[in-house]
Amino acid sequence: MFTYDSPGHLTSIGSGASRYSAFIPNPLPPCVEFDADSLVLLCRADQSLGRLAGIGHFVKNSTLLVKPLVRREAVLSSHIEGTESGLDDLYRYEADQQLFPARKGSLDNEDAHEVYNYVVALEYGLHRLESLAVSTRLIRELHHHLMKGVRGEQATPGELRTT
Repeated sequence: MFTYDSPGHLTSIGSGASRYSAFIPNPLPPCVEFDADSLVLLCRADQSLGRLAGIGHFVKNSTLLVKPLVRREAVLSSHIEGTESGLDDLYRYEADQQLFPARKGSLDNEDAHEVYNYVVALEYGLHRLESLAVSTRLIRELHHHLMKGVRGEQATPGELRTT
C-alpha cells in the first residue's frame, strides 16, 4: 500500500502465528529538492523571520509577540484532535477564568478548556526547557498539564501507556 515516495517500508518479522509487519522508516535526514517556486517562498519566509527578529529587539516585552502565536498554535493543533474551539473562544475562556476562576468544566466551554490546557502546557514546556532537556520526564509533565480537568483525565495523565 506504500507508494514510491513513502517515508519507509514494511517488513515481515517473526514466523508462523507470531509473524507481523513492522514499518521501517527511511534514514534521516531525507533528501529534499526545491524547485524555483519553493525557493522563492523559502526566501520570503526567511526575510519575514528576519524582520520579525529585528522587531523583537525593539520590543521590551517579547511576550506581546509570542503569546498570540502560542494561542494560535494551540487552536490549530487542537483541531487535529477534533476540538472545535476558535481563537475567540480561547480568549473568552481565558478572560472568564480571570474573572471567575471557580467556573470550570461547564458543557459550553469543554473544548476551550482543552485548548487552554494546550496553551498552559506549551508555555510550561517553553519555561521548563530552560532547565530540562527534551526527555520522557518533560513529555510526562506536559501531558499532565494537557489533560488536567478535561475528557480523558482519568486515563493516567502524565504517565506513559503500558498497552
